[in-house]
Amino acid sequence: MGEKSRKGGWCGWIIALIVVAAAAGAIVALVRKKHNDSSPDAPGNPGAPQKKYADALKTAMQFFDVQKSGQLVNNKISWRGDSALKDGSQAKLDLSKGMYDAGDHMKFNFPMAYTATVLSWAILEYGDQMKVVSQLEPAQDSLKWITDYLINSHPKDNVLYIQVGDPVADHKCWDRPEDMTEARPLIQINTTVSGTEVAAETAAAMAAASLVFKSSDSSYSSDLLKHAKQLFTFADKYRGSYSENIPEVATYYNSTGYGDELLWAASWLYHATGDQTYFDYATGKNADSFGNFGNPTWFSWDNKLAGTQVLLSRVSFFNSKASNSDTLQEYRKTAEAVMCGLLPKSPTATSSRTDSGLIWISEWNALQHPVASAFLAVLYSDYMLTSRTAKITCNGNAYTPSDLRKFAISQADYVLGNNPSKMSYLVGYGDKYPQYVHHRGASIPKDADTNCKEGWKYLDSTEPNPNVATGALVGGPFLNETYIDSRNNSMQTEPTTYNSAALVGLLSGLVTTSSVVQSFT
Repeated sequence: MGEKSRKGGWCGWIIALIVVAAAAGAIVALVRKKHNDSSPDAPGNPGAPQKKYADALKTAMQFFDVQKSGQLVNNKISWRGDSALKDGSQAKLDLSKGMYDAGDHMKFNFPMAYTATVLSWAILEYGDQMKVVSQLEPAQDSLKWITDYLINSHPKDNVLYIQVGDPVADHKCWDRPEDMTEARPLIQINTTVSGTEVAAETAAAMAAASLVFKSSDSSYSSDLLKHAKQLFTFADKYRGSYSENIPEVATYYNSTGYGDELLWAASWLYHATGDQTYFDYATGKNADSFGNFGNPTWFSWDNKLAGTQVLLSRVSFFNSKASNSDTLQEYRKTAEAVMCGLLPKSPTATSSRTDSGLIWISEWNALQHPVASAFLAVLYSDYMLTSRTAKITCNGNAYTPSDLRKFAISQADYVLGNNPSKMSYLVGYGDKYPQYVHHRGASIPKDADTNCKEGWKYLDSTEPNPNVATGALVGGPFLNETYIDSRNNSMQTEPTTYNSAALVGLLSGLVTTSSVVQSFT
């Protein structure tokens, strides 16, 4: 009995210790959960939105409505109306939709398709966050406004219309889009006049968008994917630069090469289809020819390499079968080199910054590169968090997902007013923002009776714009961080639609913390 009693006593103590340990473990887990729920490094469902970024996202999203062409539906911009309703009619096509490129009335498909690709990427990664602040549906609507146009721009397998309007004639006018009377000629690429980069970018846009609409409109998604496949085949089979084959386009959106678009499009088609053929294309001999591994580049409408590297890093993070590819690891290494260049304290940090820390590459459209770079940084940070990857290494120094997120926040905050001018570069956000945006529709009163020539007086007017181009991201500051708010200063005051796509992506990633999905399908 004594022996039995001793064993029973020990068992009692053991049970008591187990209960205490379990309770302690539960408390620790609860504390950790509470800590993680408030930490920027905590993946999971979307948390409470940060008002600053939620408000900025709602503002930025409206610029797509400002830029819409065609017969407007549920128009939310009081000073906009129907325009360009006959675009494409000479080819018996309806090219009335799409979006105007900047402050003018041109439709340049190369940057417009990039807008659709980046906006699709933002929705795929951060649709849950957008939904929390009621911006998912507006984002999808704006995307479809572009993809409807892109579908109509592709009437045959090997024919793609890539431009509506004559920029020389267009830029001789200062008028509202609703009042346009100038001719709207079309430019196409085909088997004789090739344009690989535009065809491939359009393929990327349609492939990415097919994923966005896959669950909500399967028929539309399938149509997009069909066009994407056809355009990729066309782009690859009939290789040639549109800038070389159509020299007049080089004045505005000159391409520095088409290899990056081919890799970008193949990567998106792999995500959209799961077809190994596209993965092999992006990681085979074409990667050797166009990958430029080990050399960080800037993500933009012209160069998609950094975007492709981050996008394929996603495969490395979340697809264990594909991650064995040596070339895939080269993409990821180069993506990390891009990240190391962005981190301000990294040994390999780029010196291309203002004194206040804004990435600064070009005096024209200066905010393009910091916003696009910050979007990639927040993506990569979230890939690391979701995959529980603790760090990247930059020349022996370790950096965490939180470091990348802090960099992204620094660029976003600069745009939103944390800069020497104490001014938001996002029109309509904050108490102080540009008043003389280089934008025809915003500069001319809605009820003005003007034509092509008579409207120039509004360009030269010393009065602020009568209409607010809400959501416009202006060009941005000079290297010395000055900004001249003048309508004639298009270098700094003209917004572009494609910059808005990257900004929407960045703000969506910052509006609340969340993990990203491990697969788009």
